[in-house]
Amino acid sequence: MEDDVEVIDELPEDLTASFSSDLYEIPNNDRRRIAGFLYVAIGVLSLGLGVFASASPLVNDGFVYGGTGILCVALYCFVASVTTKIDETEAFELAIQDVGFTTGPASAQMMWRGWGSKPVWRLLLYSAETQPLHRAFVIVDASSGQIIERFVEDNPEDWN
Repeated sequence: MEDDVEVIDELPEDLTASFSSDLYEIPNNDRRRIAGFLYVAIGVLSLGLGVFASASPLVNDGFVYGGTGILCVALYCFVASVTTKIDETEAFELAIQDVGFTTGPASAQMMWRGWGSKPVWRLLLYSAETQPLHRAFVIVDASSGQIIERFVEDNPEDWN
């Protein structure tokens, strides 16, 4: 019988959080333009086949409808490819200036808002006391740095 080995459940090394690791950079939304250009090429090809090769038994009206639909998706890709100019550090700085208290524990999350899939930072901030007296929820536009929404309140949590 083999030696009993204690099995420890742990994350793989590449997923383990480390304070000495490099900063992670969120991919920019303008990468959506790549898909937009691919959709334009496929849509134009499909539309062209539907219009210019309609006499062929292999091509029908579906190519025209499909090409038009794909071009609409391409248009959406270009509308939704707003460049992210504000990173989470800058979003924290903007939010801290806006909330009016010294910030302690905080977290940031990138999200997308509305039909245009506009990139925004969603921030949760607590004041810097040992038991935070205030907390705030702030949404910062990731392309312009404008504060979209802000909610500040006394912290109702009891951390005793």
